[in-house]
Amino acid sequence: MNAPAPILLYDGDCGFCARSVQFVLAREGRDRSLRFATLQGATGDAARRARPELAGIDSVLWVEPDARGGIGRVLVRSDAALRTLTYLGGGWRVLAALGRLAPRGLRDAVYDLIARHRLRLAGRADPSCLLPTPEQRSRFVDGTGAPAGEPVEIPAGTG
Repeated sequence: MNAPAPILLYDGDCGFCARSVQFVLAREGRDRSLRFATLQGATGDAARRARPELAGIDSVLWVEPDARGGIGRVLVRSDAALRTLTYLGGGWRVLAALGRLAPRGLRDAVYDLIARHRLRLAGRADPSCLLPTPEQRSRFVDGTGAPAGEPVEIPAGTG
C-alpha cells in the first residue's frame, strides 16, 4: 500500500505563492506525487482544525499525511521551502542541503522578510494565470487552481 502523498499548502491569494507552485510544477522530476491546496480552501481549513497550533501560521506548509490519511509531520516556513526543494531533486536538493546549514532562526527571518513583501513582489494571485495540465489539475486536492478535485479528509485530533 502506498503512503499518502504530501500536500503543499500555500496562500491562494498571493501571486508570489501561485508562481512558486508553478515553479514546482515546471521543475519536478518523475515522482510527481506532491499535491497542492490553498490555505484558504477546505484542505487548509481541515489542517487547521486538526492541528490548532497551525491556526496562526501564515506560511507555506508541507504536510505529510500519516498512514491513515491524517496529519503526520508538518513543516512550516523555511523548513517547508527547503523540503520542497529536496522534493524537486537534482541541484535543488543540493541547494536545500546548503540552506539547512544556516540556523533555522536565520532561515525563517529571511523567509519572513520575503513573505512580508510577497504581495509587493508579485501582487495578488490571478486564478487564470495558473493553468495546470489535466494531470496536474488532479493534484490540486480541493480544486484550487482548477475546477477538479475533492478535499482531502484530515481527521480532527490526528497527528
